Amino acid sequence: MTGFVLAIHLVSTLFMTGVIWFVQIVHYPLFAQVGDAGFADYEADHTRLTGYVVMPPMVAELLSAAWLALTRPAGLPPAALWTGLALVVAIWLSTALLQVPQHARLASGFDPEAARTLVSTNWIRTLAWSARAALAVWLMSNRT
Repeated sequence: MTGFVLAIHLVSTLFMTGVIWFVQIVHYPLFAQVGDAGFADYEADHTRLTGYVVMPPMVAELLSAAWLALTRPAGLPPAALWTGLALVVAIWLSTALLQVPQHARLASGFDPEAARTLVSTNWIRTLAWSARAALAVWLMSNRT
């Protein structure tokens, strides 16, 4: 069971790391080029469609990180497992408290300040997922 959970954990984390880097470097910065006239519709579609792509792996990542931390498989240091879970919690908190409010501001139309804040605060998730990716690879390579 541990191998299966570690595989789900690794795949979901690596997937989300790729997504967040694309969003950070390409997608969010391009918001400013959508245009005012269609931005509210674009933002609504962006939010809805992105949810379909990111929610399943985010939930899989959260559940697998929690399972690993709570069951503490042999050979995997508890500190590494709890650090991984803490990073997932930080990502979810950042999403809920920092990025979602900016998307809410953007829902009524393009707001340059909200877009800048979205890009700058999204670095929290980008760096946290990058650290999680390194940790997930390390966990998988050090399992017994």
